[in-house]
Amino acid sequence: MLACTLLVPFGLTNAVTYVLSVAAIIITGVVLIQGYRDTAAIHAKLDEIIVSLKETRNDVVGLEHEDPDRIKTKVDQLEAEANAAATTADRRGLSRG
Repeated sequence: MLACTLLVPFGLTNAVTYVLSVAAIIITGVVLIQGYRDTAAIHAKLDEIIVSLKETRNDVVGLEHEDPDRIKTKVDQLEAEANAAATTADRRGLSRG
């Protein structure tokens, strides 16, 4: 970076801009690849938990590879089921008290 700054007075502004742009693109690519690795590892761990629990449905394993419409549909379905379960649990809690 310091070397690029020193080249500006010599009329190499375009070269400096090019070098800094390429450096920014490379750094962004590295960050995105690392983020992908982290996300893939988290998905693998969650899939393992889902498969290992006998009460869970395995149809959500690998959902991240589906098209966005299918994911949205499944998320909406799971949220509706969670809300229904919470409502049922609240009713049971209120009837006991």
